[in-house]
Amino acid sequence: MKYYFKAFNNFSNFNGRARRKDYWMYLLFNLIFGLVAIILDNVFGLAFESIGYGVIYLLYSLITFIPSLSVTVRRLHDKSKSGWYILLAIIPIIGGIVLLFILAADGDPGENEYGMNPKELPEEDF
Repeated sequence: MKYYFKAFNNFSNFNGRARRKDYWMYLLFNLIFGLVAIILDNVFGLAFESIGYGVIYLLYSLITFIPSLSVTVRRLHDKSKSGWYILLAIIPIIGGIVLLFILAADGDPGENEYGMNPKELPEEDF
């Protein structure tokens, strides 16, 4: 859960690097909370019939858009890739697969142009 809040605390930070664990734990909790929002939409009758989710999920998506974008850009930086690589996701099928492989791979060892390896830095508690 601390990784989820860490992403929100660094929502405006598009510089630096994010470890694999930071990214995937954030993504896990984001998925869980998104599913809870969809369930709440359906329980309270707020879901749009044509798409299956409603106002609660849409608000949640808007709130998490920038933190998700920033943690993804920092994760790409950990692989020495520009944040613009996130645009691979708009290429049907192949782009998403390539992006998934980049995000799942271990970060580059040592320092790169985006900063020190986060594995070599002491982990911050907040």
